[in-house]
Amino acid sequence: MKVADRSKTKVAQVDRQGNPLCILTVHAHPDDEASKGAPTFAKYAESGVRTVLVCCTGGEEGDVNNPALKEPGMPFHGLDPDAQRRLLIEMRPKELDKSVEVIGFSKLHMLGYRDSGMADSEANSNPDCFHMADLDEAVGRLVRIIRRERPHVLVTYNDDQRGYPHPDHVKVHDISIVAFDRAADDEWYPEAGEPWQPLKMYYSAWSRMRLTAIHEALLRLRGSSPFDDSWFERPDLDSRITTRLQIGDYLYARSGALRAHRTQIDENEPFWFGLSDAELAETYPYEDWVLAKSLVPTPSLAAGEYEDDMFRGVR
Repeated sequence: MKVADRSKTKVAQVDRQGNPLCILTVHAHPDDEASKGAPTFAKYAESGVRTVLVCCTGGEEGDVNNPALKEPGMPFHGLDPDAQRRLLIEMRPKELDKSVEVIGFSKLHMLGYRDSGMADSEANSNPDCFHMADLDEAVGRLVRIIRRERPHVLVTYNDDQRGYPHPDHVKVHDISIVAFDRAADDEWYPEAGEPWQPLKMYYSAWSRMRLTAIHEALLRLRGSSPFDDSWFERPDLDSRITTRLQIGDYLYARSGALRAHRTQIDENEPFWFGLSDAELAETYPYEDWVLAKSLVPTPSLAAGEYEDDMFRGVR
């Protein structure tokens, strides 16, 4: 497993036993860390919390989604499909490194699997892909990282994947919920280091509240929106949202990290950049999360109130 250290010199925050506060997030592909949670992790990194990214695959099955890179004088111009694929595979780790730097992650771990491709694609059957990985073996790789990094908070994908049932996203959820418990059990993976128990687990969520606010702002400010009816037919997770973080000052991490993934992101695509950072901060300056599991007391909140810190009950 490849490990890239991005440690920065700042005053570390600690728990009640003096351990550095740490939050670890698990993602499927390079670029997922940019679109889901980048401002939240930039905010925690700036505050002195150790932030760790686990990327499960290399994104080998991605497409060149930026048409500018196929124009004359650009890297993919004139290449046949096989040559494009080889260049894409070469570029994606470099893009991920740039994204990690923008967001400010303390460390990047590559779990070491191959991209499984979209559901029902031929790539799903590749023996090296994440989708085909033995569950216990994949959990063991993640447990080893958890025991090394000792996170108090684990962030993963939610349990309702109907909106985007990518095999690798489903697998991220499956291994994360098991690793949360097994990391503390010395009977599992005794060779993987001293047991460590994360205290809280969160699911990421693109809330209906956020989608509606951005859709309406795009209609008002730009006259059109890329969010058609199909987006509003996806599962509505709003009733499950427990945690809302103010991240308006950290939206640079999202836009900067997305732009770092040049092969995947078209800067002219309104889906990503229809609103500027300032407009987005005015429209919806939050990231929403679901507290899926907590081993520390979490105070009850009144209706309409949200937890404002993932380390609530830990600090």
